[in-house]
Amino acid sequence: MRLRTVFPVLLAALALVCGLAAQDKRPNEDGNTRSVQGTVTDASGKPVAGAVVQLKDTKQLQIRSFRTTEYGSYHFAGLGTNIEYELKADYEGATSGTKTLSIYNTQKTATLNLKLK
Repeated sequence: MRLRTVFPVLLAALALVCGLAAQDKRPNEDGNTRSVQGTVTDASGKPVAGAVVQLKDTKQLQIRSFRTTEYGSYHFAGLGTNIEYELKADYEGATSGTKTLSIYNTQKTATLNLKLK
């Protein structure tokens, strides 16, 4: 009879602990990944919507691309911490200089803004 009373309490406590543990873990976040974000601007400093930002993995030479939002922003997630990445932007014939996300940049989310020339 006592087991009938204790079992629901234990079950509720287990559900609470599992729920709290699940809330604490952030999606796509672990110690071996990072992200980079930024804004693409034109020569006068205005954000450029629709620019293509290319992210090049310097180890495997793979390229990922992102089209900037209406505010000129871009974001790449799930990047390795032991890999350097090169970023550049292109829009209607204008291109930015290449910027490097270094392995020595220890920020979880680095910000690299790109300016078109």
